Amino acid sequence: MKQDFFTYQAQTTPHPLAMEISHAEGSYIYDIDGKKYLDFVAGVSACSLGHRHPRVVTAIKEQLDKYLHVMVYGEYIQQPAVDLSKLLASHLPDPLEKTYLTNSGTEAIEGALKLARRVTGRSQIIAAKLAYHGNTMGSMSVMGYEERKQAFRPLIPDVRFIDFNNEEDLLQITEKTAAIILETIQGGAGFIEPKNEYLKKVRERCDQVGALLILDEIQPGFGRTGKLFGFQNYDITPDIIAMGKGMGGGLPIGAFTASSAMMDQLQDQPKLGHITTFGGNPVIASAALATLQEITESDVMAATLKKEKLIRSLLIHPLIQEIRGLGLMLALITSTEEITNSIILKCQDKGLILFWLLFEPRAVRITPPLTVSEEEIKEGCKIILEVLEEIWKDQKLTGNF
Repeated sequence: MKQDFFTYQAQTTPHPLAMEISHAEGSYIYDIDGKKYLDFVAGVSACSLGHRHPRVVTAIKEQLDKYLHVMVYGEYIQQPAVDLSKLLASHLPDPLEKTYLTNSGTEAIEGALKLARRVTGRSQIIAAKLAYHGNTMGSMSVMGYEERKQAFRPLIPDVRFIDFNNEEDLLQITEKTAAIILETIQGGAGFIEPKNEYLKKVRERCDQVGALLILDEIQPGFGRTGKLFGFQNYDITPDIIAMGKGMGGGLPIGAFTASSAMMDQLQDQPKLGHITTFGGNPVIASAALATLQEITESDVMAATLKKEKLIRSLLIHPLIQEIRGLGLMLALITSTEEITNSIILKCQDKGLILFWLLFEPRAVRITPPLTVSEEEIKEGCKIILEVLEEIWKDQKLTGNF
């Protein structure tokens, strides 16, 4: 299987981890040799309820017995998509009430950008340096990392970049600006939180000049920060939110939500202003509905902050410079890229899955399922500390500390 993987399936890096998967359950993934790995990554924040959560699996199976794909998005009334959109609206502040279901987070970003230009009649988009919003041409255009974009230029025009958390830069939002798009918590940059009521100040500036505020909730969303959406920690309401990842319980989905007045403008002039074949797929919508129900009806969302405190209390070591983030969206920061690489690779050898962040080479991603138990957290942190101690001793021996 490994040879076929390298021969027939396109890779995204020269050196993929290439773990051969047998099955997964709860907080664990198993390889074909039967080795068990505690998952502290959750499919890069996608498996909010762990692997094969019973409520999600049941919803999928029940929908399989009814129907699969029947028509392109928005033409037929399909109960899973309607129920999902309605439940989302019930948990969002006014006027965020109408949702467009997509196939992924990056497609949600595309739709949000199009909607902002359609609503305002303006073209300029402002984004943040070190932002990551996806890898399609539109979402890449608002990625704030030139090294990843240069090979694919030209991208969409009229995009400007500002520094996240820099209040002076907000003056660049003007009457020419259709929207500013920000991650509520910057992900690829190293899990950078907004400081000093930054998002409130962005909101105020947008209101002053008639620009829209788009918040990318693809990583913080669905309970990962202790609230259903990250922006709910900062007492503001965006005009458009984009979501994905943890929304689908392990299946591919995204969405963007705005007011009815805004969303209705995608219906006409032109018709089919945004269209997708498989967005709102009934099987995937059923999984997402079950995921949202479980997150909002159980205590997993509230428990994320308690679990964050536990992780922070356990992960204390001279090689850890800081732990950034909120809830179960955490990044362990070391002093060098080499230390970070060693932690991730050595932990995998010991049965713990960690991962990198896109633009901060010193960061170790810690984003376990929201359902991870306290005992599993202690187990994973013990492995991390063992590896840190091994690296620390090696550095002492070589004098590199």
